[in-house]
Amino acid sequence: MIKRSPAEHVFEWVNMLLLLILAFMTLYPFIYTLSMSLSTPLAAQLPGLHLYPRELTFASYAQVFKQSGIGMAFVNTITRTVLGVAIVLVLTSLTAYPLSRRSFPHRGFLMKLYVFSMLFSGGIIPMYLLIRNLGMLNSVWALVLPTAVSAFNMIVMRNFFQAIPSEVIESAKMDGAGELRTFSSIVLPLSMPVLAVVALWAGVHHWNAWFDAMIYIQDIDKQVLQLFVRRTVIEEVDVIASQSELMHSTTYSKDTLKAATVMVATLPILFAYPFIQRFFVKGIMLGSVKG
Repeated sequence: MIKRSPAEHVFEWVNMLLLLILAFMTLYPFIYTLSMSLSTPLAAQLPGLHLYPRELTFASYAQVFKQSGIGMAFVNTITRTVLGVAIVLVLTSLTAYPLSRRSFPHRGFLMKLYVFSMLFSGGIIPMYLLIRNLGMLNSVWALVLPTAVSAFNMIVMRNFFQAIPSEVIESAKMDGAGELRTFSSIVLPLSMPVLAVVALWAGVHHWNAWFDAMIYIQDIDKQVLQLFVRRTVIEEVDVIASQSELMHSTTYSKDTLKAATVMVATLPILFAYPFIQRFFVKGIMLGSVKG
């Protein structure tokens, strides 16, 4: 057993203290918002740290879910997220796999084009004109197709495909499998970790995105959840409760309603993370090459 010096012990404890402070600074805004959403207006106005609801009430959440528009916003956001993740995984994997094979012609030139797209873009106005000319305005396709293939996601997936032992792919081809069969039956099952990572990134992006929906979507019944949150929290539009209701209510206020709205939009994607996390650490590659 290696004996540590006093300086190393001090360094370790200082690191732990700094990490605890950083973790608290990161988690406190979330804890504060959750505490506010579950507190009465009087308790929410009390000074000090809000680490837990001092007067527990679910009135703010009940008032938020009474709003008719939030149900449709949830449906639109879920539709966008599921469709967007599916399109990202299919198109990104189909793009990354050929570029991961050294025998693919002009592979280096194509990679330079993808890297170039990470540095330069056409801008908002050309993108809007393109979406309009393609007839995708006011539809979910305007939200999921422009970000279908990200150069960063493609490079991450390509690097993972390159790490798959070539013996696995060569053995499949020796057994008579074509490129498509090798890709679907060999490469994709071995690539579940990177697929889960890209799916998580794409899911978080589509769940939290609001700017593109504000530009491309005009119908109120097609708006996403984050625009509902923006109207409530930033623009302070009375979409949940009128001024007269706020003045006469003792169970919720404007601040608690804002906090509840933020939590309603945050918790679903937060609860989805533990189901995807197991793929991050699962060693699927272990034992894939024998002999």
